[in-house]
Amino acid sequence: MAIHNAHGGPVEKEAVGMTEDVERSPTNISHDTGFESEFTPKEQRAIIHRIDRRLVVTVGVLYCISLMDRTNLSAAAIAGMTKELKLEVLMGTVSRYSVVTLVFFTTYIVFQPPATILVRKLGPRNFLSAIVVAWGAVMIGMGFVHDWQSLAALRIVLGILEAGFFPSCVYLLSTWYTRYDVGKRYSVFYILGSLASACAGILAYGLMQMHGLQGMAGWRWIFAIEGALTCALGIAGYWLLVDFPDKAHKSWKFLSEREARFIIERVDRDRGDAKPEPFSSAKFFRAGTDPKIWVYAMIFFNTTTVTYALAYFLPIILTRNMGFDVGTSQCLVAPPYALAAIVMYTTGYLGDKYKIRGPIIIFNMVLCLIGLPIMGFAKSPAVRYFGVFLTTAGANSNVPAAMAYQANNIRGQWKRAFCSATLVGFGGVGGIAGGLVFRVQDAPHYRPGLYACIACCLLSIVLVIITSFVFKRQNARADRGEVELEHTDEDQQRGFRYTI
Repeated sequence: MAIHNAHGGPVEKEAVGMTEDVERSPTNISHDTGFESEFTPKEQRAIIHRIDRRLVVTVGVLYCISLMDRTNLSAAAIAGMTKELKLEVLMGTVSRYSVVTLVFFTTYIVFQPPATILVRKLGPRNFLSAIVVAWGAVMIGMGFVHDWQSLAALRIVLGILEAGFFPSCVYLLSTWYTRYDVGKRYSVFYILGSLASACAGILAYGLMQMHGLQGMAGWRWIFAIEGALTCALGIAGYWLLVDFPDKAHKSWKFLSEREARFIIERVDRDRGDAKPEPFSSAKFFRAGTDPKIWVYAMIFFNTTTVTYALAYFLPIILTRNMGFDVGTSQCLVAPPYALAAIVMYTTGYLGDKYKIRGPIIIFNMVLCLIGLPIMGFAKSPAVRYFGVFLTTAGANSNVPAAMAYQANNIRGQWKRAFCSATLVGFGGVGGIAGGLVFRVQDAPHYRPGLYACIACCLLSIVLVIITSFVFKRQNARADRGEVELEHTDEDQQRGFRYTI
């Protein structure tokens, strides 16, 4: 039995013909079946790069439009929507604007677990393309509402439809790549999504200039045009999206059956869960008894609290706290996300190369802990804007880092599906928190919101330190032969090690 230990364990035999060797990024391989690939190293690279171009780019572009559609409220708000729909009116201690942002997450959280089951049953092409077209239609409808209640109702429907997208993409990507290939891919996936946050403000500013055309206000054009773009991409996604590896050869102009079999064997050698398992509600929900699942989810909650707070309120903070005009604020949203993309890919690359996950999360949170106080307490608007760069880079880079952390440290198809749903579900709860932390009554300094974000960053650091200690101890026990990690009665593969 050959065991590749990323943390100093013995290595008895090097894998033969694996793409990890080809790409010079060896992975943990739990057992050796004697399999030698029929493809040359050059052919293996070509297969992997073809998957990257087709799978990662397609889901990344669709996630870009998804993120844009759920967070374009802030752009519409300062473009006249708040005044026309009277969204600043308080309902107790919460404004109507906060209610509109929050109702999205009620359905977004609830419908994620069944969505991860549906995507396995229906296939990503059918399921994902259908929900993208449907929520694009909802976005168009948001451009024609005349009261805040109708807007809130459409946001509830939007939450139902978008609930299946992000966890399904996280799950789908994890089934295609080995543990130390997935960090870079998650980073690229989320970088493409971050383009939405970077470009949405500039796009919204351009669409605002259509004010008065066909008798429609500028903020209405933001919803209508972006919704139409979503529908078009959803239709294209039906042909461009790919299925899970076991059915990949049926996707339009993608892999042959031999090439798909190579991917399945490659992933199976890495962690032993590439082959589909029959659905069992017991297997699916039994994953919830593993405390690690909830730790990953809590780290993701802490991260998304900060990212959603920035997404929903950054243009507002730039105008009310830092004194920029509306047009300048829309455009100033983009540069911090450009830095975030650089940090995101760099940390993802280093995490894969050196087989580390926890230290990456801690580094990103430290960036936030430096940036948030600068945002809140520096006297110069220019210096406070520099704090926005650090906070945006750290928080957004932690999204793929947290996804890779959980993907590396679990096994099993349905456990992976459950973990994706709970991870993104807690991310939705973070969206609720992010929609509440910067309150109207706290303007212009928003100090309570800054304190809440700082607390989330500190908690993530504590959780990573605790899990790293537990993982190191468990790996040592496994090296001594005292325990088999992530092993079940149905699973015959042994030798798994946690990634610290």
